[in-house]
Amino acid sequence: MRQMHETLIDKTFAEGVALTQEARNYIAYHDRAPRAANELPHCLHVGYQHTRVSARLIQAMSWLLAIKALLAGEISQEQFSSPTFAFSGGEECADPSGPDIEQLPSGLRSLLERSYHLYSRVQRLDGMVKARMMAGEVPEFAGHNVIQLHSL
Repeated sequence: MRQMHETLIDKTFAEGVALTQEARNYIAYHDRAPRAANELPHCLHVGYQHTRVSARLIQAMSWLLAIKALLAGEISQEQFSSPTFAFSGGEECADPSGPDIEQLPSGLRSLLERSYHLYSRVQRLDGMVKARMMAGEVPEFAGHNVIQLHSL
């Protein structure tokens, strides 16, 4: 039976899926026409910002899939803690700049802002989960997630 309240992981995952789909559609369809009229430096800058959005979303969604697998008992804490599932992204993903760049299309500025917020939230969750695991807390399985909405 589904829990009465949605977990923070479930809510964040659903948000990530929706944002990933939106970014995919934006990059594939909405930004094609204006590129033809712009000069190469502008096009390269837009492409760079697309890459930043994509990198943030890949990192966030990979981590969210891994934590869901951990909480479902599909992978061990050791596997989750391995470099394979490590949350990363570096300075480019952690840099909040972009939404303030007026030369960028408004849709891309919105994606930059929202992908940054999602990335930052997952980064905080990663730190929280690692701290709990280092303290010896063991995630529960069978539908009882460690991280509930009311715990943050």
